[in-house]
Amino acid sequence: MCGSGGVGGRTGTLTTQYSVQEAAPATEAEGWAGSRRAPRKHRLLRWSATTLSVLILAAAGTGYVYYRHLNSQIQHADLNLGDNKVAGPTPNAAGQTPLNILVIGSDARDNEENQKLGGARETFGSTPLADVQMLLHVSADRSNMSVVSMPRDTLVKIPKCTDPDDGKVYAASEGRVMTNQSLGHGGPGCTVATWQELTGIHIDHFMMVDFSGVVSMADAIGGVPVCVDANILSRDSQGHGSGLKLKKGTHPVKGVQALQWLRTRYGFEDGSDLARAKAQHMYMNSMVRQLRENATLSSPNKLRKLAEKATEAITVDPDLGSVKELYDLSNELRKVEPARITMTTMPNRYVGARVEPTEDAEQLFRLVREDIALDGKDAKKATAEKSEETTADPAAAKDEIGILVQNGTRTSTLAAASGRASTVAGLLTGKGYTKASSDRSASLSEARTLVRYPSAELEGDARAVAKSLGIPMTSVKKSTDVSGVTLVVGADWREGTTYKAPKQDDTTPKTAEALNGADESACMHVNPGFTW
Repeated sequence: MCGSGGVGGRTGTLTTQYSVQEAAPATEAEGWAGSRRAPRKHRLLRWSATTLSVLILAAAGTGYVYYRHLNSQIQHADLNLGDNKVAGPTPNAAGQTPLNILVIGSDARDNEENQKLGGARETFGSTPLADVQMLLHVSADRSNMSVVSMPRDTLVKIPKCTDPDDGKVYAASEGRVMTNQSLGHGGPGCTVATWQELTGIHIDHFMMVDFSGVVSMADAIGGVPVCVDANILSRDSQGHGSGLKLKKGTHPVKGVQALQWLRTRYGFEDGSDLARAKAQHMYMNSMVRQLRENATLSSPNKLRKLAEKATEAITVDPDLGSVKELYDLSNELRKVEPARITMTTMPNRYVGARVEPTEDAEQLFRLVREDIALDGKDAKKATAEKSEETTADPAAAKDEIGILVQNGTRTSTLAAASGRASTVAGLLTGKGYTKASSDRSASLSEARTLVRYPSAELEGDARAVAKSLGIPMTSVKKSTDVSGVTLVVGADWREGTTYKAPKQDDTTPKTAEALNGADESACMHVNPGFTW
């Protein structure tokens, strides 16, 4: 094994996929990763850069003037440009809530530095694409972290978005289009809206970085150890390849060589984007290890340089718009040990030259929505007896309880089941809840049927409604996003008039290609055709 370089945590370095030595077909407009399929690996890269910036900012400020200088470099953009909102998660027993951050890697070629790093000249100044998209989920108790990346060529429906700068309205896409186009519909807030529509996951923040910023931050931190199981030269007879040349074993890489590692597809395993993703994950894990363990990063000059590069490179939502807010976020992220970090790729299947989410993708999204650790090491949940405890708030008479029924049966692969809200509202009316009504304006996405209530005085009513339909008390949730008792008919009840709580599989799908952040033994396999 070639693991001495360390592959500690997986949240460390956001580096670009572009190498100045990469030879790509002139006809292909490439993103960070080069080939069209690169996205699934690239997104993971971006997360590192942003995390890196967050981890360093605190140590960089050495006075109010410098603090203001760093703040002035951070760019801001609205969080959500869509019309729809996704309900935030219900706090756990300790009052804690999960944290969801969307990390976006832009392929913007709006300056010479970005142009030099990749892309044909005719793409200069073109509408940027969100070629890297990764959702970072930190559990409510801060014990674990999950990262879900989405291939940039995933086919999705982009919702209507409004550009906050000029008021331009971008209509919802007709049919499905590539998800990376969302960034051009008013900014990163439309990418956030697209994710929320697809996954049903409430997103708290976003961070966006272009690839010139990623490169500068990678250089600022020094070398990152990587491992290959044989000598490698990533270059074929047609000139394809990153130009990466390494001897067998573990070596620190930085600068152009680090970019070559992250960009390499020709030479690793079968030459696919899957192989490139593995290499990128290894690099990020190793980077986190360096940040946690390398004492040289305590150097004020190095930290200051990194803080400069980080604040120059990122665009964030207003609630992350200062060094202090980024520092506070870094403290939350640093609570998670590498062994409790799990990186995944959204399960997908080909549709022609593009991909679409599979049923396993919905399973992965549900685990994130319900704050279930992807490494399977969650502490034991409260017992069923505990969850069935009665509330101190007694229920009102059935005919006095107002209930709004919403259709939440839409999933990433299925349209909403027609008429479900009306059907279930009628079912409740038949059981004596004469004030039950359906909300025909909402088309939500909930994997499980839920009963929500806004305040303690309605908890008893909500529990009574759930009991009448056989919905378990674990699916009764307090939420400030509703104004009264609200029943959301989920994808687990798409037909019929009898609810059967499904037996849930809380394991991470194998197709998500999970990688643990503490895996230090990983070493990339070199294709024999690219060795020397």
